[in-house]
Amino acid sequence: MNLASYDVGADPNHVIVGVGEIACAEDPQVLITQALGSCIGLTLWDPRLRLGGMAHVMLPASPSSDFTGRRHRFADLAVPELVEKLVEKGAGRHRLIAKIAGGASMFKGESGMDTIGGRNAAAVLEQLDKCGLLVRAADTGGSHARTIELRLDTGILLVRSYSYGMREI
Repeated sequence: MNLASYDVGADPNHVIVGVGEIACAEDPQVLITQALGSCIGLTLWDPRLRLGGMAHVMLPASPSSDFTGRRHRFADLAVPELVEKLVEKGAGRHRLIAKIAGGASMFKGESGMDTIGGRNAAAVLEQLDKCGLLVRAADTGGSHARTIELRLDTGILLVRSYSYGMREI
């Protein structure tokens, strides 16, 4: 597939998840997020219901527990809320399959910024652990941005990058 010609969102079944957002959808819909540099894209999928969710996490932790701004950009707020939204929709917490992508070092040489990708990945993993979930697959690190697409019919996570093309995890 030519990545330059890939038109994200052209299909009416595409659910685009923006930076700092979470979303839930079910088959035949497809969850997509773009521009995962140091951000982490988290996907959760219930294979029985073909129901899934996605979070586009920007930062490890919110400034306070009562933060009211764009809450879902923080791992400590986005991850547990995404899990709960899926459970409210009927997903079995014990059936949820977690996958992550992103967490690149995009800011090399900038004081403290070159580690944000790794800190984001660690924060998402910590929150998943608190929710009793393990990551089944990951494509993290490096120095390249990614676009991810969760196929809700199969649970396959397609990861696209100009550095290596497309991978399925």
